[in-house]
Amino acid sequence: MHSHFVLTWRLLTVAAVAGLLALAATDATAQRRPAYFGDTFFGNDSASSLFGLGSSPIARTVVSYPVNHRPGTVVINTRERRLYLVLGNGQALQYGIGVGRDGFTWSGVTRVSAKRVWPGWTPPAQMLRRRPDLPRHMAGGLDNPLGARALYLGSSLYRIHGSNEPETIGQAVSSGCFRLTNEDVIDLYERVPVGATVIVQH
Repeated sequence: MHSHFVLTWRLLTVAAVAGLLALAATDATAQRRPAYFGDTFFGNDSASSLFGLGSSPIARTVVSYPVNHRPGTVVINTRERRLYLVLGNGQALQYGIGVGRDGFTWSGVTRVSAKRVWPGWTPPAQMLRRRPDLPRHMAGGLDNPLGARALYLGSSLYRIHGSNEPETIGQAVSSGCFRLTNEDVIDLYERVPVGATVIVQH
């Protein structure tokens, strides 16, 4: 009886050690992941669809972009319905975006004044006048129209934000904000710091 107990105890100890070693290996793998691990995680898989992180109908890609703007500058071209993150060396990372519909487009130079993860949304008064059916406030989450991330532009009501409606990317649908898929806005959020210059071209 005693030997059986000792054997069982040793087996449990070996299993626990093996579990700890596996966990350590997993942590080490996670630490070796690329800085933009989201690039490889968020795609057209079932988890992405479940969390509204499906890919954009306009693929994110590096393009030739010979401009004099400093690397890290965000340029939004509302006519092209594209957002460019200047990389330098004549290149930029291009994202497909949804833009303001007729009467709600604008242009100018501003800066990213704040960043939020799964932001809450309070519709402005002018929007509530047009759409009195809207909630007065909506907590952040999958159903929130600001999506997974938001970059706030200056002191305005405008934002670069996510959306769980990828079919609207490339269209003029908003009240002046710029929307990306949740997958793309998560990627942009990690690359663009508070204080970055944003140039909106119309």
